Amino acid sequence: MASRFLTLADVMEVLNISAPQAYALVRSGELPAIQIGGRLQWRIEATELENYIQRMYQQTRARIETDHDTSPGPGAHVDGLLVD
Repeated sequence: MASRFLTLADVMEVLNISAPQAYALVRSGELPAIQIGGRLQWRIEATELENYIQRMYQQTRARIETDHDTSPGPGAHVDGLLVD
C-alpha cells in the first residue's frame, strides 16, 4: 500500500528540487503540509503533491498561452534579431 504522507525528501525526489526549495514550498503554503511529532517534521499528503503538480501544469499552460498571444509574429524584429 502506498503511503498517504510523504517526507520533504520524497517531495525533493519527485520534483527533482533541492531541500531549500522543498522547504520554501511548504513554508509559503504553496504546497500544503502538516508538521508532526516532537521535532515538528513536515509531511505532505500525496494527493496534495499531485494537486500542486496539476496547478503548476495549469499555470505553465496559461503563461505559455499568454506569452504566445503577446509574442511577435514571424518576420518581426526583436532586439535587432529577425523572428522566424
